[in-house]
Amino acid sequence: MEGFIAGALHFFLIMRTLFLLSVLASALLAQQDHTEEVLKEAIRLHQAGEVEAAIASYQKYLAMRPDSFLAHSNLGAAYAKSGRYQDAVEQYRVALQLQPGNASIELNLGLAWYKSGQTQLAAAEFEKVHKRAPGELQPTLLLADCLLAMGKDKDVVSLLAGLGEQRPDDLAVSYLLGTALARNGQIERAQLIIDRILRKGDTAEARLLLGTTKLRAQDYPAALVDLAKAVELNPKLPDVYTYYGQALLGTGDAPGAIEAFRKALAANPWDFGSNMKLAVLLKEDGKMDEAVECVNRALRVRPGDPGARYEHATILLHDNKTEDARAVLEAIVAEAPDFTEAHVTLATVYYRLKRKTDGDRERAIVQQLTAQTQAKQQQGINRK
Repeated sequence: MEGFIAGALHFFLIMRTLFLLSVLASALLAQQDHTEEVLKEAIRLHQAGEVEAAIASYQKYLAMRPDSFLAHSNLGAAYAKSGRYQDAVEQYRVALQLQPGNASIELNLGLAWYKSGQTQLAAAEFEKVHKRAPGELQPTLLLADCLLAMGKDKDVVSLLAGLGEQRPDDLAVSYLLGTALARNGQIERAQLIIDRILRKGDTAEARLLLGTTKLRAQDYPAALVDLAKAVELNPKLPDVYTYYGQALLGTGDAPGAIEAFRKALAANPWDFGSNMKLAVLLKEDGKMDEAVECVNRALRVRPGDPGARYEHATILLHDNKTEDARAVLEAIVAEAPDFTEAHVTLATVYYRLKRKTDGDRERAIVQQLTAQTQAKQQQGINRK
C-alpha cells in the first residue's frame, strides 16, 4: 500500500509540474504574441502617416525588446519624418551597433546628419556607402552635394568626372559637376557641360551655371542677367538665390541681396554662402542677433572655415569680448597667415588690450601682405 501511495504521489507531482509548465508556456506565448502585436501596430501607424503614434508604439516595443534592429531602424525613420533628427541619429547608431556596416542605415544616418546641417558627419556616412557601392547614384550625389557645401570643389570633380561621362544626360550629375568645375576655375570644362545642358533648351540649371561662371570672372551685370532668368525659370532650384544674391550684391543692390539670401536660407537654412554673406550685411545694418545666428549656422556646416571664424571674432569684438576675439583671431592667423583682414582686426584687438608691441607687429604684417598683393596685381596687368 505504501508503495502504491508513493507512486501515486510521484505521478501527481509530475502531472502538476507538467501542468504548471504548460500554463507558463501559454503565458509566455501570449506575452510574445502581445509584444509582436505592439510592433505590428507601430508599423501600421507608421505606414498610415500617424508618426507620433508610431513613435510611441516603437518606444513601447523597445522597452520590451531593446535589441530589435527593426524597431530601432523604424523609430529612427519615424523621428526623421517628424523632424527630430538628433533622436533619429541616436536610433540609427543603435541599429548600426546591432548590424554593423548596414548600408541602408548608414545612408539614413547620413541623411539625418545632412538635414540637420551636420555636413561633415553626413559626408562621412555617404562616403562609407559610396566606397562599398561606387555605382550607386544616390549616395554618390549626396556625397558630392556635401563636398560642394564644404567648399571641396576639386573632390567633387574627382568624384563625378567619370559619372559625368557615363551619364551625360543626367541633369543632377551635370549640374553638380558643372558647378564644381566653374567654382574651381575650370571654365572650359564647365562650359562644355553648360552647352550640353543648353541643347535641351533654356533651363534654370544652365542659366545658373552660366551665372556662376560669370560671377567667378566678377562680371556681375552679366551674371545678374543669367541668374535672374534662373530664378524666373525655377525659383526652387538649389543655390539659385544664393548666387542671385551674390550678383545683386556685386552690382550694388544690398537690399535686394539681403532679400535673396533670406529666400535661400528659407529653402536651406544650412546654405554656407548665404549665411556668410547675410551675416556681413546684417552686421553693417546693426542687426547683430540675426548675424550671430547666421554665423553659427555657417560654423556648423564648416567648423574650421577661417572666414566663418573671422566673422565670429568680429561679433565677439563688437560685444566687447575682446579676449575671446583675440584667442579666435590668433588661431586664425596661425593657420592662415595670409589672411590680411584677420591681421588687421587682430592689430585692433591688441591696441585695445594695450599691447602696443603686438599691435605694431600685426600692422607691419598687414603692410607686407598688402604690398605683396599689389605686386601680384601689377604683374597681372603687365602680362596683359
